[in-house]
Amino acid sequence: MTTLAPPPAPAAPEGRHRAVTRPGSRLGRLFTGAPEDPRWARPALWAVLVLATALYAWNITSLTGNSFYDAAVYSGTRSWKAFFFGALDAGSFITVDKPPFALWVMGLSARVLGYGNWQLALPMVAVGTGSVALLYRMVKRDFGAAAGVIAALALTLTPITVAIDRDTNPDPVLVFLMLLGAAALMRAVRTGRLLPLVWSGVAIGFAFNTKMMQAYLVLPVFLLVYLWTARLPLGRRVRNLAVATVALLVSSAWWMVVVDLIPASSRPYIGGSTDNTVWDLVIGYNGFGRILGASSSVGSQGNGASFGGSSGLYRMFNEIMGGQISWLIPFAVIALVGGLVLCGRAPRTDARRAGLLLWGGWFVLHYLTFALAEGTFHPYYVTAMAPGIAALAGAGGVLLHRALREGSAVRWAWVLPLAVAATTLWAVVLLRRVSGEGTGYTVAAVVAGVAGTAAVAGLLAGRLLGRRRLLGVAAVAAVVALLAGPTAYSLSAATTTSANGTNPTAGPSTGGGMGGGQRPGGAESDGRSARQPPAGGGPGGRESDEGAQAGAGAAAGGLGGGGDTQVSSGMVTYLKKHQDGATWLVAVATDQTAAQLILESGQPVISMGGWSGSDEAMTLAKLKSLVAAGKLHYLVISGGGQGTGTEISTWVKQHGTAVSAYSGLYRLDASDAG
Repeated sequence: MTTLAPPPAPAAPEGRHRAVTRPGSRLGRLFTGAPEDPRWARPALWAVLVLATALYAWNITSLTGNSFYDAAVYSGTRSWKAFFFGALDAGSFITVDKPPFALWVMGLSARVLGYGNWQLALPMVAVGTGSVALLYRMVKRDFGAAAGVIAALALTLTPITVAIDRDTNPDPVLVFLMLLGAAALMRAVRTGRLLPLVWSGVAIGFAFNTKMMQAYLVLPVFLLVYLWTARLPLGRRVRNLAVATVALLVSSAWWMVVVDLIPASSRPYIGGSTDNTVWDLVIGYNGFGRILGASSSVGSQGNGASFGGSSGLYRMFNEIMGGQISWLIPFAVIALVGGLVLCGRAPRTDARRAGLLLWGGWFVLHYLTFALAEGTFHPYYVTAMAPGIAALAGAGGVLLHRALREGSAVRWAWVLPLAVAATTLWAVVLLRRVSGEGTGYTVAAVVAGVAGTAAVAGLLAGRLLGRRRLLGVAAVAAVVALLAGPTAYSLSAATTTSANGTNPTAGPSTGGGMGGGQRPGGAESDGRSARQPPAGGGPGGRESDEGAQAGAGAAAGGLGGGGDTQVSSGMVTYLKKHQDGATWLVAVATDQTAAQLILESGQPVISMGGWSGSDEAMTLAKLKSLVAAGKLHYLVISGGGQGTGTEISTWVKQHGTAVSAYSGLYRLDASDAG
């Protein structure tokens, strides 16, 4: 069995007294790193962080993001009640279909800095770059500076991560909180202290309040790593886990419990639920519905919609997903297996094996969940898998390189070259898929092929001839080969001028929608309309888009969506002029239409049917009550979808007054509700 010397221990391990240093020296270490670090380590980290910030923040003033969440953030700046509940509209009629923590982060930024494109994008850029820094610190501690830099660079250049960090979906906040939880967990493992483990549970609890059940994917890995590797007797490990579980449950459930205890008449309808409770949203639409799809007895609102291709173990390598996340998967798998073998008979508390178990489990659980999920699945979900892949690339790559350089067993001469060769070959396959989409991808394919060939040859020759300098040069060539393709995709994501805020992806279009096929212009199809950038004249001076009104109009059909009603700028002007003190400007069928109107008008708009039009948020009794109180005067209905024959649409057509200038628009006054 080949054994490897562990990386140098930190100068001041956690739990021990640190020598007091002068403020000036601490400031210097911020830029130069710890005394035991290589001279190049901290400058390399800063270079990676600058690169990450540049990719995520490029042209930040034009990042329109996801108008669904943008509208909810805007509403939160108008009403603290809407802010707390995560309501889509400032009148707090219905919430978005996620818990509100990410909205709170963006909302606080907008309240302090004003509402606009860059104010909403700034927190996402910050947490994206923060995730890179956190990953570097974690990998460096157990595997050395080189592993940390490689892991940080791999995460920075993961294409789907670049795409989603430039958006206002909640996933960047989710990833950052999960990494915080992992960092606290590993600190608890090393020190044996309880408090870091409690903070780990709290971090995952906040992640739960960002995207619910997805945050819990890492919990089995956390449990295994702590139980097996923590420096404590088994009884204390179990006790500490019990305490941390309480912290996890409290930090996860507090918002849900508070909201569900408030009478339904005093809070918004919980969007995406079937019974107006957050608990149903947890286990249904955002729980089993994501995994089991329409066949699930709960959460059937997932509807089986997939933007990432058919479910199956190959999903991460298909035409849609391959270029987003799969570049380093072959290397990560080989590095994980090789690294665990190299740890061999190391003590139970071995830090390197604990790290490999953490990142390997993180990767495997996310891979299986995303690959096999039959419910709604967007490519950007897999950004949560990226830290595991990147950490394995850095940590496992360094372990394999050290085994190649120092190990006596002949078999280790082939493992790293094999990993580089297989991953380079896969990169070339991915780039050939899009070779006609631009010269950048062709250049990346050539660079990957040449650098990969040179790396494999250099690694084998360096081992055979005993030339350590050649092995070092070959390792650099391997990094270039493995990251050439992701770099091309990431640059495309960072410089695109027409990002799809609902379903952001990197690189050229290779398909989408229900298991394949993408509408022209990047609009996905699962029965939902694409969200166009908000039109001019909306809140906070958000940039105009001449197609916004048409996009909103196409989505403004009957009570269940569809239909021929066009919500134009003229209609918005008319509605504002005749709002007559009503709380809501108008009631429309779905969230996406309401979001567009909120951003264009700056006024609260009711979404009667939630995201897909199937939520039972509006009842006839509730509608009559709102009309009688003068809180709502206008509704948009049409002859398509659920609108025809339903109780609400029939009543509106019988008692309301049609506005002849705008098809599908009806006026209701208090006398009509009598």
